[in-house]
Amino acid sequence: MISRRSFVKNSSFALGSFLLPRVSAGSKNVGVQLYSVRKEILADAVGTLKHLAKIGYTELESARSEKGNYYGLTPKEIKKVASDLGMTVRSGHVHIDKDWQKSVDQAAETGQQYLICSSMPARGQTIENYQKTADIFNKAAEDCKKHNIVFGYHNHEEEFEKVDGKVLYDILLDRSDPNLVKMEMDIGWMVVTGNDPFKYFEKYPNRFPLWHLKDMNLTKKESTEFGKGGVDIRKLVANANKTGMKYYFVEQEEYASSAFESLTHDIEYLKSLS
Repeated sequence: MISRRSFVKNSSFALGSFLLPRVSAGSKNVGVQLYSVRKEILADAVGTLKHLAKIGYTELESARSEKGNYYGLTPKEIKKVASDLGMTVRSGHVHIDKDWQKSVDQAAETGQQYLICSSMPARGQTIENYQKTADIFNKAAEDCKKHNIVFGYHNHEEEFEKVDGKVLYDILLDRSDPNLVKMEMDIGWMVVTGNDPFKYFEKYPNRFPLWHLKDMNLTKKESTEFGKGGVDIRKLVANANKTGMKYYFVEQEEYASSAFESLTHDIEYLKSLS
């Protein structure tokens, strides 16, 4: 199974959610990162969205695919399909590349609130590259602000490596403008590295409006269904109001059986926390 991290690294494009306040552990306003159904949505975009709505997902985060940012649909088409199903296109994963401005313009057409860079614009685990990237993020955030869109960055695992005693991820946070550049915390990948999400929430308040909520097999370093791995989903949901999080999206990269069965399990698990 190809992980999202590997997919992003190798891509030729490379460069559940709960609404706050009043977060509960129930099943209202649950978001899903559409990479979770990457094969299904490329085969049948509208049918897949209908299936996700039936399961109970209402908030959507897209991810660039071989058919574009919205799986062959135009921005207006996916916005209407989602709206007709009682869903909202809330965020989207893209890259800072030659199509960056097109991605910003399309995001504005969908009416989404967030646009997330899903991988480093340039590879290189150096302090200089991360400083340069933070500057690129500041500029990208200005581009988004013109359309009333919030820019953010989604972490994987490698950002938590240290160089000369410095955590590379912290360089992105410290050097970028906290008022413009936000972070979508992929909690699963952060926990895999041995880091505590709550320490980051405390150290960098109001920097993490979005989460990817996923459980992880910490030995295999791959996602698993809620309650089967080493991520304390219960604690995260119970304390969400204290972290500055506004939306979170379930992301299921690997499946015990199928994408839809795993995503159904995840919603049922969240219901059980009520």
